[in-house]
Amino acid sequence: MTATLDPTQAASETITAVVVAAARAAAALVPAGAELHPGPAVTDPDAVPVPPAAAAAVSARLSGEITGDVVLVLSAEVVEALDNSPVGPMDVATALRPALEAAAATLGRVRVDAERTEDPVTALDGLRDKGMFVAVPLSAGTDHQATLALQVTLPTAARAPRNSLDLLRHVAMEVTVEIGRTRMTVGELLSLHPGEVVELDRAASAPADLLVNGTLIARGEVVVVDEDFGLRISEIVSDAAAELGAAQA
Repeated sequence: MTATLDPTQAASETITAVVVAAARAAAALVPAGAELHPGPAVTDPDAVPVPPAAAAAVSARLSGEITGDVVLVLSAEVVEALDNSPVGPMDVATALRPALEAAAATLGRVRVDAERTEDPVTALDGLRDKGMFVAVPLSAGTDHQATLALQVTLPTAARAPRNSLDLLRHVAMEVTVEIGRTRMTVGELLSLHPGEVVELDRAASAPADLLVNGTLIARGEVVVVDEDFGLRISEIVSDAAAELGAAQA
């Protein structure tokens, strides 16, 4: 039996995936001491994860193919780094505009304007009851440094399941080919040395997996193309991948 995805749920899941990609793009331009990575997305405005001792937030409007508002909540550590810049104190909103623009670019032809610095609580309250809400924490390990929150209003054409998937066409996703896995203790990992063979849980003749952001999309045969490895697709696994392919036909 095949379950039918509700159009509203499909649009919500699509927007959540897009916002996580937007958060990943913004994370690369937030002035933190270590590389930041997006955490689990939150769609409840009352359960937004914010950095401990959140010191400031940068808010801005979104316009273009998608309209709405974006807020980037910053930890005290990030704000202090801007205040103590080698070139002198930096305006928080100006310094974080490139991060907001990078996030907006993943949404399509979307502009950022009217950026301003606000109190974190005030900024997040401004996103309530306006449209679809998604927030994504940005952390380096367990060190929570920022949170990206968006409120977006979907265009009418994007509310059908297939059209909502069109929003993902210009979003860059991490694609990984996996030939197998294994489990090792910490002691076994520390004892590894050059030349040692690590046995995987897959036969040499078995197909490799193609993963997009950790989700299995397809399987295929590993090949060599101009001295680089490639994957010849033999099977499409994900329903979302099949639907996107049908939409392009």
